[in-house]
Amino acid sequence: MAERTRPTNGDGETNRLLRLLPAQTYRRLVRRAERIPVNLREHLVQPDRPIDYVYFVQKGMVVSLVMTMSDGASVEVGTVGNEGMVGMGVYLEAIHVHHRSFAQIPGEATRIPADLFKQEMDRSEELRTVVHRYAGALMIQVMQGSACNRLHSVEARCARWLLMTMDRVGRETFPLTQEFLAQMLGIRRASVTVVAGMLQQAGIIRYIRGKLTIVDRQRLEATSCECYGIIRTEMDRLTDGH
Repeated sequence: MAERTRPTNGDGETNRLLRLLPAQTYRRLVRRAERIPVNLREHLVQPDRPIDYVYFVQKGMVVSLVMTMSDGASVEVGTVGNEGMVGMGVYLEAIHVHHRSFAQIPGEATRIPADLFKQEMDRSEELRTVVHRYAGALMIQVMQGSACNRLHSVEARCARWLLMTMDRVGRETFPLTQEFLAQMLGIRRASVTVVAGMLQQAGIIRYIRGKLTIVDRQRLEATSCECYGIIRTEMDRLTDGH
């Protein structure tokens, strides 16, 4: 884990969960927190290891929650952006987890020691409510994603993934390799190559040297399935306080 840190304060707070907290709760929670840089593919949580910290993701960073099978095959089961947090096992009082969480898009996160987080959870009803609601929204994302992976076309799933990543990054262009996208979707790279080629030929995306640009978001949304809208609505409902 990167060691360069700086104190966290209310100025420039872009995590949507932390922004929901009352000022007093927020200040108390981040008093011992650190804003840390997180590099590409850097792990925040790993299987069968104690969870020492929770991480509130800042705007522009995206974290993948990935399951790896015994044969080495991996598939993404969820993603986290600045609408959420990593380290839900602490909230669920799990000693270990079976997935790994790492940065698919680098950025910054607010890191809080697990013991402090648990103390504040016991102390603050507002924090418990925010995290509880996020746990529900994350569960919907995971369940909807599982159904999507089973029932919808590779093209629709790819469009959903790109839209969700764009929402978290907050810009049209972001780093992405076809190999990584294939791993996240649990499909063959050849399938990603075909779909990416179709989307690029249609003028919906542009892919050059490991960087993808969404050129026509409206048409990409039309290519995606209903799962994108369902997941986004749940996340917006959470952080809008409805």
